[in-house]
Amino acid sequence: MQEIIPIEHIENKIVTVRNQKVMLDRDLAELYEVETKVLKRAVRRNIDRFPNHFMFEITKDEYDSLRSHFGTLKRGEHSKYLPFAFTVYGVTMLPSVLNSEKAKQINIRIVETFINYVMQRSTYDELRKAIYSLDLKLKRDIEYISTLLFHEVDRLEQMIKPKKQIEPKKQIGFKKED
Repeated sequence: MQEIIPIEHIENKIVTVRNQKVMLDRDLAELYEVETKVLKRAVRRNIDRFPNHFMFEITKDEYDSLRSHFGTLKRGEHSKYLPFAFTVYGVTMLPSVLNSEKAKQINIRIVETFINYVMQRSTYDELRKAIYSLDLKLKRDIEYISTLLFHEVDRLEQMIKPKKQIEPKKQIGFKKED
């Protein structure tokens, strides 16, 4: 299959909202080459095909967070309505409500990318957590070994240190002069 859309282009449009990897309606509309309002209208007409785990409308706070943290949404350039966020399930359902051959072709690429992206990220997160755990264990082990070595070195120094020669005590009092 000829690469319709570069994977990186799709990956850049995947964001995290409510601890879920999603794509926003405007980004999907751009990929499907339809207007956002056309996509939203098709979804609203078929809302029974989009339960909450397929699609949800993001809140104002989530919208502001996306705009400020990722720079994905710029004030004044987008709809005044809050965007829909589509999970991979919702993305899979979209071509059936858009009824366009192009949407079906592009959807295959989006779903493949979406799944690969999520799989790679979860593997990356698991590796990051494992490395962090090993790092903590290594730091604890180094600290323990350092403490042991310090005490052993201190003990050896005490054993090796030459004993002070005991000097005769000076007599207290008057000395008789010869």
